[in-house]
Amino acid sequence: MDLDARKSILQRTAFFADADGAALTAAAETAGELPLKNDESLFLQGEEASYSYLLAWGRVRLDQTTPDGRNVVIRFLGPGDLIGTVAVLRKKPYPATPVAVEDGMALFWSAAVKAKLLADHPVLAGNAIDLIGGRLEELQERLRELATQRVERRIAATLLRMVRQAGRRVEDGVEIPFVLSRNEIAEMNATTLHTVSRTLAAWEQEGILSGKRASHLVITKPHRLVEIAEHE
Repeated sequence: MDLDARKSILQRTAFFADADGAALTAAAETAGELPLKNDESLFLQGEEASYSYLLAWGRVRLDQTTPDGRNVVIRFLGPGDLIGTVAVLRKKPYPATPVAVEDGMALFWSAAVKAKLLADHPVLAGNAIDLIGGRLEELQERLRELATQRVERRIAATLLRMVRQAGRRVEDGVEIPFVLSRNEIAEMNATTLHTVSRTLAAWEQEGILSGKRASHLVITKPHRLVEIAEHE
């Protein structure tokens, strides 16, 4: 990928919003490229945080292993999302493992280079704080849901988040354009595969969603999903 192609990718991301030409050029010149294959990991939970990544295209799932060995799906990340930046800035091990759910490409910077970019271009530091703050707000919302809401509401809220983050309009509704397994939904909502399967089957029967489009979920009645997510 040439310099102009990298700059074109960077300027379409929230991390480089309002960045001037000098910042874009510096970031593009110092970025490495890492092609990703489906099911490949960018790094592993617990490894030293040596590199910060920005997903150019594709999508990854952020997995975290608990002390008792259970897997928890933290969230899904898409084009323009930062990966590993907090760990790099805090000089802590990576807290989770990003696993590609489709082929993609990540740009990356070493810890030293990322620190210099942020120091030389304060707008990038501000954007990083905003993006990380938004991620934290989402996690706080999920914790509140886990603590206070019944499981059907939590599952509905999770699917709506997927729609907001990645949904695209199709003829029969809004599609989540990557494979989202029922087990992954269960791990995101601290519930069982049986409960998720039963819930989604009921929603399919009601016509709220469809799972028949190339293994991608399609929300056919988004308003009903909103009603379920907001129902006390």
